[in-house]
Amino acid sequence: EIRTQQKELRTSELNMLIGQINPHFLYNTLDTIYMLARINKEETTMNMIQALSKYLRLSLSKGSEIVTVEDELENVKSYLQIQQIRNENLFTYTVDCEVDPKETWVLKLILQPLVENAIYHGIKPNGKPGIISIEGGYVGDNIFVSVKDNGVGICKDQLMEIKDSIDKHHLRAGFGISSVNDRIKLHFGAEYGLNIYSTYGCGTEIRIILPSNHA
Repeated sequence: EIRTQQKELRTSELNMLIGQINPHFLYNTLDTIYMLARINKEETTMNMIQALSKYLRLSLSKGSEIVTVEDELENVKSYLQIQQIRNENLFTYTVDCEVDPKETWVLKLILQPLVENAIYHGIKPNGKPGIISIEGGYVGDNIFVSVKDNGVGICKDQLMEIKDSIDKHHLRAGFGISSVNDRIKLHFGAEYGLNIYSTYGCGTEIRIILPSNHA
């Protein structure tokens, strides 16, 4: 009963936050900026506006907290495109999904925080271009989605601290990652959630385990 109440509270908080944003105002404003950029033949600006508009549409539309893998991947690809424009030549990315993207369901906005973590804590501190890999597949009766980077990695002691912080819901683990883990456990159960694997100097993988089908 307590877990149900916590889940309802988290969902209510998410819906309240989304409800405070007027999507039509944002879309109309972005359309206007896009047209100005087009008139001035600013292709990079146009590409960034298109990616942001797509990201917002996928993030703000559809009241359900559950979306298809296809929508979640499209959302995170839009985010990656924005970050590529902001951080020129910082990274490339790949997406390899073995699950049916149209018939498999996941929580909305679980990949973007992991990608953000890979960029700012993995690739950027490495001081050279990196690669971010997004994968999806089956593991037993469940599915997994993961974000990998070939950045600086995490030393063993720090990795243990991060895992302990996530288990204890401490914000120092990174609000985005901790929040994703909490949302998954509240929605699907304690046996689901994320794990972090890392080798210092080689890179990091954050892997999420979810039930194989949930609409």
